[in-house]
Amino acid sequence: MYSILNYGKMIADQVRVNSYSQALRDLVSSTSVVLDIGSGPGIFALLACQLGARRVYAVEPDNSIQLARELARANGFADRIQFIQGLSNKITLPENADIIVSDIRGVLPYFQRHIPTIVDARKRLLSLNGKLIPQSDRLWAAIVQAPEVYADHMTAWDNDLYGLNLEAGRSLAANTFRKFRIKPEQLLLAGQCWASIDYAQVENPDVCSEIAWTVDNDGTGHGIAAWVDATLAKGVSFSNAPGETETIYSNAFFPWLKPVALSVGDTLSVTLRADLIGDDYVWRWNTKVLDQGRSDIVKADFKQSTLFGVPLTPARLRQRSSDHVPKLDVDGEIDLLILQQINGSATTEQISKRVFDLFPSRFTNFTDALSRVTELAVKYGNEPE
Repeated sequence: MYSILNYGKMIADQVRVNSYSQALRDLVSSTSVVLDIGSGPGIFALLACQLGARRVYAVEPDNSIQLARELARANGFADRIQFIQGLSNKITLPENADIIVSDIRGVLPYFQRHIPTIVDARKRLLSLNGKLIPQSDRLWAAIVQAPEVYADHMTAWDNDLYGLNLEAGRSLAANTFRKFRIKPEQLLLAGQCWASIDYAQVENPDVCSEIAWTVDNDGTGHGIAAWVDATLAKGVSFSNAPGETETIYSNAFFPWLKPVALSVGDTLSVTLRADLIGDDYVWRWNTKVLDQGRSDIVKADFKQSTLFGVPLTPARLRQRSSDHVPKLDVDGEIDLLILQQINGSATTEQISKRVFDLFPSRFTNFTDALSRVTELAVKYGNEPE
């Protein structure tokens, strides 16, 4: 969930907003119905109205939608925008959209349920011959020589800070990728395209791709940088590649387990894989470096994954196994009781009193119980008429 400061940074990113604005300008007409998915404070919805769209549906699950309503009123567009608080895959529209606009990527398009959301909207909510913004993304990767970036990522665990051995945290950090702005001069080996997403055709939310280089410059590799070239509409695109005008996206940096000295003639292969598990991705990046391409002299053979970047206790690991037999704890029993009573027959105050009376030791006071009930009612209850 974004803060108002995050949304402000998105709006201030003129590369991003101007590109989306141009794509809308090229597609919107006076008869257009536009669906804005992940609308936030509604900037794309407002721009669509400004460009003459007949009707706009702005869909946003968090409370920033209230700001979007206020901005629509302030700009005279409230009569043309219908705001829907929720997820797009749980809604229906009175008419299909001619244009679906969205920007629900992260640093890379393989982010949370971005791709399944677009696939669902394309199939259910887009009219025949309708248009998607963006149209496509091309993903690039390069090997970077970036000691400062690597040190910032790893130094806390490498140094004997405070007279304590913190090395156990190193493997966790090395299996965690981060958002970072890579400079062109930090690219040791040139970028290669490793994936393309055509949003009009994509079905599979996962990706697995292998790319290879022959080293043409001596240096030290510290990891992999990844970025995106986005095509929003015909002739309208932007990129967060190193050297391009900086955007809110920055780049993804996948660190190696340790720096590797690379020499001209070495061969290097990287397999990048992202698998959507539940609501987020598990990333894997496997790297192999062969001295002068000789299979018998291996300089590096790293197998890394964000799965290894999460500290889990043995008990938590057992809970995640397929043969685990779960049982509710006390907090689960409380939530179950609350959810069973959110049935349209009792007020939140009445439900809170029952919960407080049955579980007095779990709440400091009645207000705590009321907060618990209200939180679940907002999350799972219908919006009041």
